[in-house]
Amino acid sequence: MEKILSALAEPNRLKIVELLREQRLTVGEIAEQLQIRQPQASKHLKVLSEAGLVDVHPVANQRIYELRAEPFKELDTWIASYRNIMNERFDRLDDYLKELQSQEIDKSNKQ
Repeated sequence: MEKILSALAEPNRLKIVELLREQRLTVGEIAEQLQIRQPQASKHLKVLSEAGLVDVHPVANQRIYELRAEPFKELDTWIASYRNIMNERFDRLDDYLKELQSQEIDKSNKQ
């Protein structure tokens, strides 16, 4: 998980992931769309590949990149576990606030 988050933390790599959500792209196409040099795009793609986020398919003298679904499913599962914890806390807070509101109503009715 740490490798995935670290890879996604860099803005250009996150932009590459966003580009690859739409379609498979070559290094040159990615560099062009991000307006960076091709060696920079290649370095970012290497990090994404090492984190398991992208697959590369050699076709003739080009390398075509696409996203891998599995790491994003893993990331979603990890985030969901925190979402569940936060939802439980919000539910408890909501119950507490309703209890306080009920107590305030009881006090004002007694006066």
